[in-house]
Amino acid sequence: MRGEHAGYACGAALGFLGDLIAADPRRGHPVAAFGRAAYAVERRLWRDHRGYGAAHTVLCAGGAAAGAALLQRAVRDHHGARVALTAVTVWAVLGGTSLGREARAVGGALTAGDWDVARERLPHLCGRDPQALDGPQMARAVVESVAENTSDAVVGALVWGALGGVPGLVAFRAVNTLDAMVGHKSPRHRRFGWASARLDDLAGWPGSRLTAALTVLAGPDRRGALRTWRADGAAHPSPNAGPVEASFAGALGVRLGGTLAYGGRVEHRPVLNGGARPATAEDIERAVRLSRRVSTLALAATVAGRLAWGAVRRTRRGSR
Repeated sequence: MRGEHAGYACGAALGFLGDLIAADPRRGHPVAAFGRAAYAVERRLWRDHRGYGAAHTVLCAGGAAAGAALLQRAVRDHHGARVALTAVTVWAVLGGTSLGREARAVGGALTAGDWDVARERLPHLCGRDPQALDGPQMARAVVESVAENTSDAVVGALVWGALGGVPGLVAFRAVNTLDAMVGHKSPRHRRFGWASARLDDLAGWPGSRLTAALTVLAGPDRRGALRTWRADGAAHPSPNAGPVEASFAGALGVRLGGTLAYGGRVEHRPVLNGGARPATAEDIERAVRLSRRVSTLALAATVAGRLAWGAVRRTRRGSR
């Protein structure tokens, strides 16, 4: 279709700009509506069985992607409507501005020495037990969350949008949301959430590698980012968080990883960039700025890739 790839590029840029100007609303967000629907399905479908969890994943993520595909098909002959649909979808699935806002809120509280406020805001970013953390541990948690969510909340979505258009954007966000809801290793979800967790690992793989690569390119210490990614990225228990957090640790010159309290249990994770200093409250702002640079580069890279693929397809059709 003539102009399809250019229309996506325009819509993606507008949606990215929309996230910068108007971050996630407090109420009525489409992702929150999806979460409520997925929870309703879970209540009716739950069994302590992987098969039921796989059915839950297919129904929720597949249903969301199918609905997005129908919408995209409905506007395929209207350029302006295609651009608008892409822009709204990109805005809805991206969370970069909200990520930075919440991280800065915790960072500001830590800088002011108000640990109670920092502990109150930390759950907006991650599921760790804030009462078990002191100031430096909270700073580390925020930097790690900024790193991981740069991939999950921005770059991964842009990658799948470039590959699959509006259905790709929606499917990625649906899978990522399901993983946050049922993919953790609680007694209730250890089996039921297995399918969502594994699918999220697969969906997040390309975005996490692009995030790590762009962190090397955009970070203040490029050699440190690459070195730590290569040395420590694979040691992390998450196949996608590892490269991202390691590259951020090297780029910022801080030490991440180690013992943490999460979901009522203690985990001992490998240390990333072990020879560096611990993260501090001041590093939170540095991490947010790095996240923004990586996100902007990801938009440029994915849009350029989509346009290049469109040019290749036109060339092939013209040579027949």
